[in-house]
Amino acid sequence: MSSIPHVSRLNPSRRDYPAIIEAHERAIELGRTTYLDPSSGLTVQTVTAHLQRGNCCSSGCRHCPWVE
Repeated sequence: MSSIPHVSRLNPSRRDYPAIIEAHERAIELGRTTYLDPSSGLTVQTVTAHLQRGNCCSSGCRHCPWVE
């Protein structure tokens, strides 16, 4: 399962895309379920958090592993 967000949830052409991916990957490496979005400062759930929940909540989460 990929930890890279689906393009519908995070467009790779965004200027902050590399920083977002880095923040997400760092959070996963540290065993965290959330990270602070480098642009907005909002808390974002990692793919790990979604997998722990076990299903899609249909809220449009950035790192939802069930989005196709």
